[in-house]
Amino acid sequence: MNPPVALTVAGTDSGGAAGTAADLATFAALGVHGACVITAVTAQDTTGVSDIHAVPLATVEAQLHAVFDDLPVAAVKTGMLGSAEVVELVARLCTGRPLVVDPVLVATSGAVLGGEDVRHAYLDHLLPVATVVTPNLDEAGALAGHDGSPEELARELAGVKPAVIVTGGDPEATGTCTDWLAEPGKAPIPLTHPAVPTKNDHGTGCTYSSALAAHLAHGAPLREAAEQAAAYVTRQLAASRHWTLGRGRGPIAHLNT
Repeated sequence: MNPPVALTVAGTDSGGAAGTAADLATFAALGVHGACVITAVTAQDTTGVSDIHAVPLATVEAQLHAVFDDLPVAAVKTGMLGSAEVVELVARLCTGRPLVVDPVLVATSGAVLGGEDVRHAYLDHLLPVATVVTPNLDEAGALAGHDGSPEELARELAGVKPAVIVTGGDPEATGTCTDWLAEPGKAPIPLTHPAVPTKNDHGTGCTYSSALAAHLAHGAPLREAAEQAAAYVTRQLAASRHWTLGRGRGPIAHLNT
């Protein structure tokens, strides 16, 4: 029996912790065949992003057609898209199937991965055709154009059209993390999961969104997929908690432990 197929549309991470490296490893760990469309090649390690080479728009489009013309894609996950033109292309070609949007605008290191034109392209083109968008608190504030609580921002962004999961929490204060799931027309729901105190968290956002896409590809309902994705990330953070890889924030584990 064939496995479901999920597609990641994202940039590379030469350090192997985030981007398509994290996405494909997560897909494989969760029983999904992973395909990939590369939007950018980055020089990146655990300390930050030092260089970005954008893949030409025509090449991104050719990759998308190559995958869609050949494989039965059950879910799509987007990461770093890099330009408004790529955002609009992905919105046009990926509509009509489960679509998880990880709105990568700023790296954890502070590197800007998408400017104001990209933010507007997300709001005008990609979010309206997405199934769910998975910003962290900073990304949710960037999309909304103002700061706010995770619950408030989830509620506001869900009004754009898709479901929204604002990830994060305050693990040092409570010992748990809370993600806020908001669907259009419904009150936001808190989804809590154990916090894992660790500095080895590079790639966590990519891993969560690709795990969510994998569970959607298996046919799970959104809330169940979100809970399973959070559980997977918690396990992987625990697995890499005491690693000493890299000079900065180490990678989340993608090993089957």
